[in-house]
Amino acid sequence: MSNEENKNIVKPEDEDIKQQKEQTEAEKTSEEDDDGEDHRPSYKKKRVIVPSITAILFFFIGIYFMVHALHFQSTDDAFVEGHIVSVAPRVSGPVIEMLIDDNKPVKKGDLLIVIDPSDYEAKLAQSKAKLAEAKATLNISEKDITRSKSGLEESTHDIASTTSKLDFAKKDYKRYSSMYKEGIASKQDFDSSKTALTVAKSNHNSAIERQKAAKAMLDSAKAKKEATLAEIQKLEAEVKTDELNLSYTKIYAPQDGLITNRTVELGNYLQTAQPMFAIVPEKVWVVANFKETQLTYMKAGQPVSIKIDTYPGKKFKGKVDSIQRATGAKASLFPPENAVGSYVKIVQRVPVKIVFEEDVSDYNIVPGMSVVPEVKVR
Repeated sequence: MSNEENKNIVKPEDEDIKQQKEQTEAEKTSEEDDDGEDHRPSYKKKRVIVPSITAILFFFIGIYFMVHALHFQSTDDAFVEGHIVSVAPRVSGPVIEMLIDDNKPVKKGDLLIVIDPSDYEAKLAQSKAKLAEAKATLNISEKDITRSKSGLEESTHDIASTTSKLDFAKKDYKRYSSMYKEGIASKQDFDSSKTALTVAKSNHNSAIERQKAAKAMLDSAKAKKEATLAEIQKLEAEVKTDELNLSYTKIYAPQDGLITNRTVELGNYLQTAQPMFAIVPEKVWVVANFKETQLTYMKAGQPVSIKIDTYPGKKFKGKVDSIQRATGAKASLFPPENAVGSYVKIVQRVPVKIVFEEDVSDYNIVPGMSVVPEVKVR
């Protein structure tokens, strides 16, 4: 028997299966015609309904987010900021008293640490002794000036006296010289007048030299006084410096806040400007780094809803305080130089300062916490 004849032969079993399928389809058709309803299984109906509902939900959610994006701007690149005051000693020495502890609240003006003041007290006493010595030298200089002035006045009087005597001796010598030439006066009288003139000249010259010496002594005394006054000013500055250094041995709180990052212990030898601890005040704010494309309608005074990761169920009220006048990259220590090499445009971020508009002192909000602010820009 050929292959074609084999294909045309129909097996009885295949005919039975075909008849059953035709009968089943006929029954389904008759049922649909009788009831007018779809009697398909429920899982087949869900395959059509669920995607339709999901598509509608996504449509409305998309519309919501589009409208929301037009009126609000948000970022997760935001953190709590605050002033952190690092406290360091202005003088060196061992710590003999410590009145602080980790996370302890302090008030402005509270005594926190005492450095051993012994060396600074001794230095201050030494400076005061030198100052007292200089002041005593100043008194001596002033007395020398008074004495020199008296000597100068005396030499001036002597010059006046010797000048008059010299004038008289000159006249006397001239008279006796004429008389001697005429033979009226004796040689003894002539010699006496000549001797008196010589003595008068000598006395007058001596008076002039004494006046010069008195002036020199007066000038020297005045110069010594000026030098002593300068020394006194220098020593007074040293005394003031030593008094300040002594006061620096007591370290007070510069402002209110909490002690943090404490590295000092009782008995440590501190060096000048060595960080000991930091004081973190309660006043905090938020710095949010928005993309430059988000700042189109953003400005100071706009309301902000602030979410803090520490308090997931709480929204804090705030407002935009200010917008930095430079991008974060431009304000960094090493700003980018876009004029060299290849250039790839990157969306920049600009820091925005956000302040709280409610009292947050009851919450543990500290610098460094992650924040998600949402600014209403329209």
